[in-house]
Amino acid sequence: MASGQSRRAPGGEGAPPPPRGPFRPRFRPRFRFVRTLAGGTLAVVALAGGVGALVVWHKYEEITADLPTVGVLRTYQPPVMSRIYAGDGSVIAELAAERRVFVPYTAIPDRVKAAFISTEDRNFYTHGGVDPLAILRAAVFDLETLHKRRPIGASTITQQVARVMLLGSNARTFDRKAKEAILAMRIEQTLSKERILEIYLNEIYLGAGAYGVTAAAQTYFNKPLDQLDDAEAAFLGALPKSPTNYNPYRFPEAAKARRDLVLDNMVETHAITAEAAARAKAEPLIPKSSTRPGPAPDTEWFSEEVRRELVERYGQNQTMQGGLVVQTSLDPKLQDEATRDLRDGLMHYDRLHGGWRGPVAHLEGIGPVRVARKHGKAVAPEPEGAPGWQAALLKVNKPAGMLPDWRLAVLLSSGGQIGWIENDGNGPVAHTGTLRGEDLGWMRVYKSVRAGDVVMVEPDAGKPNAPLALRQIPQVEGALVSLDPNTGRVLALVGGWSFESSQFNRATQALRQPGSSFKPIVYLAGMMDGISPSQQFDDAPYSNGNWHPNNYEMTFGGPTSLHDALKKSLNLVTIRLAAYIGMNAVAKLAIALHEVDSMPKVLPAALGAVETTVLREAGAYASIESGGKEVLPSLIDDVQDRDGHVIWRPAGLSVARSDDPSKPPQLLDTRTQIADPASAFQVVEMMRGVVGPGGTGRRAGAGIDQPIAGKTGTSQDFHDGWFAGFAPNMLTVVWVGFDTPQTLGPKQDGDTVAGPIWNSYMKAALAEREKLDFRVPDGVSVVRIGDDTDAYKPGQVPGATVALHPNAASQSQELSAADTGAENLPDAESDMGGGMSDSPTPLAPVASQTEVDGSGLASPADPSQPGAAPPGQVGLPGTVVGAAPGTLASGAPHPQKPAAPAGGDIGMGGLY
Repeated sequence: MASGQSRRAPGGEGAPPPPRGPFRPRFRPRFRFVRTLAGGTLAVVALAGGVGALVVWHKYEEITADLPTVGVLRTYQPPVMSRIYAGDGSVIAELAAERRVFVPYTAIPDRVKAAFISTEDRNFYTHGGVDPLAILRAAVFDLETLHKRRPIGASTITQQVARVMLLGSNARTFDRKAKEAILAMRIEQTLSKERILEIYLNEIYLGAGAYGVTAAAQTYFNKPLDQLDDAEAAFLGALPKSPTNYNPYRFPEAAKARRDLVLDNMVETHAITAEAAARAKAEPLIPKSSTRPGPAPDTEWFSEEVRRELVERYGQNQTMQGGLVVQTSLDPKLQDEATRDLRDGLMHYDRLHGGWRGPVAHLEGIGPVRVARKHGKAVAPEPEGAPGWQAALLKVNKPAGMLPDWRLAVLLSSGGQIGWIENDGNGPVAHTGTLRGEDLGWMRVYKSVRAGDVVMVEPDAGKPNAPLALRQIPQVEGALVSLDPNTGRVLALVGGWSFESSQFNRATQALRQPGSSFKPIVYLAGMMDGISPSQQFDDAPYSNGNWHPNNYEMTFGGPTSLHDALKKSLNLVTIRLAAYIGMNAVAKLAIALHEVDSMPKVLPAALGAVETTVLREAGAYASIESGGKEVLPSLIDDVQDRDGHVIWRPAGLSVARSDDPSKPPQLLDTRTQIADPASAFQVVEMMRGVVGPGGTGRRAGAGIDQPIAGKTGTSQDFHDGWFAGFAPNMLTVVWVGFDTPQTLGPKQDGDTVAGPIWNSYMKAALAEREKLDFRVPDGVSVVRIGDDTDAYKPGQVPGATVALHPNAASQSQELSAADTGAENLPDAESDMGGGMSDSPTPLAPVASQTEVDGSGLASPADPSQPGAAPPGQVGLPGTVVGAAPGTLASGAPHPQKPAAPAGGDIGMGGLY
């Protein structure tokens, strides 16, 4: 170490302090505050974001928790109205809660698709369910017009499908819009654009009760969808925004302006050219309102019966929303004819028996009419003395049941001058004329005639200057059913005067006594028992206790063949026939033929003292005409589902097709054979005499040159008038009566009130059909005896009457009181309750043998004598089926001219 230098001790003066750990330079950091603020802000934002995400997620879970599944749209089938078609293919009714006709995407014209897309959702084919640009555009517009007008929407077509199909709500809330958007995006991931548009165009409501574009095209333009032009397609595209505000009938100018806007949109989207749009704008918006088939005029009862049957089979929902295609047997021409003929018949009866019941209303202040003259000649009367009658007449309501061809008219003078109003399409136009003289005279017989009376008249369309016919709604009612007797297909059905005034169907719902139109069933039971049409039974007085049935004419014919008895509708022969074969057999046959569901086994029931409907009787007669086969009337030929598959058709008749194309299809008949064909044909031949000379159905058969058969029916006290009859290819039953049973009047029997209606209808119905003869069954002989023909089975002798059950030992069909119904027969007609009483009343046997002496007089045989049949059995060699004991003593006057009829009652039910 050099001199002068000294070593400083550590820590000495001037020495630096020793280090105290790792080296840390001391300095002041820059932007500490900014960094601290940024960090804090980031932390807050992160926290807020996290909380917000949790809130959004919670809200999303809440919104989507009850969202419907989108998968149902893959197999979605919209509720579609069912349609009922007539036999000629025309639509007669539509059944729907919502009027909608589904049409697949490929069948919708491009111009219709373009009209909706260009206006409702231009970016439909590019967005994923929600259109952000449309939302932004709507938001800017809504801010600019805040509180000035209704906000515009930004929903896409997919969102509208989600709202209509899955949400079913139009509430303007955030939750609903969020759900709609979420579902729209899910739908886009599930369905194709084509399927989405198909659902939309078939579901959207377009006003006037029309759902979907097809229904709207029919409603507004009465056209199929594929026949719409650009202007009409654009109008449909204008409706989704507000069908009410753009209703072309109420707001034609607004509707046209909106249509033109859609045309402009179609130009912008290049769907049509500007020239095409200009031509479409020049087209006036004149919708052609269509009348909804529901049901077509005069088919209401038929259509309603079909609807009831469908509801019973398929339920309300499938019937009204299942898109069923229902093919019926209705023949529109025959239906029109049936309606017209029934109404004419009811008006004719009302004219003869109802009398004039007075005016519909009365207008005050109607004075006389001054007859204008020109050059000294009278011209049309002018209602100058009746100022204001037109306005007053327009305020009068039409009565229910007034026919479409009738007009309300006011009497301008008591001399028959009238005024009425016609609507020629441009508004009401007043007309004046005169009533027919005979009508004015008829009115004056019953009521005083005053100026100001409002009446119903019918102008003559072919003679505009002819006097007008006075009209009045009848109080009497009626029904008609016409069908093919071989198949049961109902061709026409009318249930009353007017469906508008009463929807009660008197052809299918009214239970009425058929009277003597029930007798063919009794005679068929007799033929099935082997009895011949020429077999004689005694037409003689009959009594049982206080019950004294009689014939319509109050005369007796003595021994009478069954042919003549049915031809003349003899009650006493029918009673004896029913007693012989037994009411058990009659009741069993009537039930098998579906004339009734059940019936009391009492003799008055054989005269029609039961209850049935017009349609049931038509089926029973059809079974007789068709050779004893069970015929069930059917209004429906088949029912198809919305995909065209047949899901129902009537049982009994079907077509069997062979696998071999060279073999023709065969008709399979699986119907029950109720009666043997020979017996059924025998009754048909007997009924042919009913409509011939001397028969009770002379009016019904007059002027018809084809083979026909039938039977009149008149119930007790003339409450019901029937005629049921048929040709080989057409069967019709007509009933006339009051809804509340009351007499139609003295001698107003079935041939008088129902026969002319049947005659008029059958003449028209048979005019266009082939003339056919009734088919004769194998082994049956048809023999003419005098003016009539009868059919005989093998072993039966034409024209002969034979002994029935010659002795008790060989009797295999011994009749008991139970079989004849005698134990249920009330003491008197007043106790019978319409012939439907089932209370047993022990009485003496109904039938016994009666000998016929050489003079032709009948006297009761003594049951105690050897060889006499026991009470209740009839017939020995040389005898006829006889009268009840004690009703005609030996030595009494000839049966055809009795001193006094056995009581004044005409047997319960059957008359004539």
